[in-house]
Amino acid sequence: MIKELRQEFNQNFSEEKYQNFLSDLNVGYPKIPFRVAETPVFIPDDLKQKLIAAGNDIINFIKQPNFKDLTHKAIPAEWFVPNENTQPHFVVMDFGIHQSQSGELTPMLIEMQGFPSLFGFQTLLAEKYISNYQLNPNLTPYFDGFKTDSYFNLLKKVIVGDEDPLQVALMDIDAPHQKTAIDFYITAQKLDIKILSITDIKKRGKNLYYIEEGKEIKLKRIYNRLIFDEIAGNLSVLKEGFDPREEVDIKWITHPNWFYRISKYILPFLESSFVPKTQFLDQISILPSDLEHYVLKPLFSFAGSGVIIDVTQQDIIGIKDPENWILQRKVNYSPVVDAPNGGVKVEIRLMYVWPDKEEPQLCINLARLSKGKMIGVSHNKDFDWVGGTTGLFI
Repeated sequence: MIKELRQEFNQNFSEEKYQNFLSDLNVGYPKIPFRVAETPVFIPDDLKQKLIAAGNDIINFIKQPNFKDLTHKAIPAEWFVPNENTQPHFVVMDFGIHQSQSGELTPMLIEMQGFPSLFGFQTLLAEKYISNYQLNPNLTPYFDGFKTDSYFNLLKKVIVGDEDPLQVALMDIDAPHQKTAIDFYITAQKLDIKILSITDIKKRGKNLYYIEEGKEIKLKRIYNRLIFDEIAGNLSVLKEGFDPREEVDIKWITHPNWFYRISKYILPFLESSFVPKTQFLDQISILPSDLEHYVLKPLFSFAGSGVIIDVTQQDIIGIKDPENWILQRKVNYSPVVDAPNGGVKVEIRLMYVWPDKEEPQLCINLARLSKGKMIGVSHNKDFDWVGGTTGLFI
């Protein structure tokens, strides 16, 4: 989107450079199973400033004193976890980029999560784009003056705190084999913490521990990467490991309840020029006459599952639990990234780290390129110049 950088990149691009970039990206880590795009996104300063402003609007809403009261229905009863803290440690927000007829770029909120994202991988990804394509070394994926060292120092402060790293673990359902395993390995390497599947963790009384070289190691903190939707159909893993819904003596980073509180659930409450009109389906008395300009989304799903893009009245009539759905004004993603074979749509994720009793800090970003109807790998299988990437700016 920075025209000069885009033209220079495209002129110098070759398939050989791209393959070398991918090879370099995988050195020393598990093979990446998702598609990484050929190019980074060059974010102009006016769009960067709008992204920051949009993020501030949403953060200010989350910080209001009655936020927990507003979102008490957001947490499914069957997934409520006790001992919730007063704030999330991570917030991520996804913005689709729209371009007006005059050329003005505007970010529009799509979704958000009170849950970590690829906080480790995005650092490596930006580094490899810059080095392999010999880009301007002043380009950065970081906000607010962060550098790689200061960024990981902040992550260590939040995730490890004052504990022995041996007593801190990144946890997921089957951590070493997740699609995002490369992010887990980068994070664990940088912070010197363990990577554990939930079945590796045992419970005695309220204490959690794991076994290493025949010795029990008590856990003090869990960097939680487990999404309950992924185990809903396989609750046996909770019997093999432990059940997070029980009373346990652990510091959650971040507490699982925040995944639901900061989610699609709060979209109807947000008032911002960067947020499309959104309503709870059960609270709509008269449906819009232009349903083709709306998207129907289930509240309790992730990674785009269940979303209905081309909405009809029949779709809405068929919804049996309208209280668990939202109707959102469709964001018109514009093909603002010029690839050699045509325009590509882009979504940018802002990634915040929020230390206890401090202010949230916008640190880094993630971007995704798409030519399909939806952003995401499953909707872009047959295209090139799509996939995961990062935004770079000066």
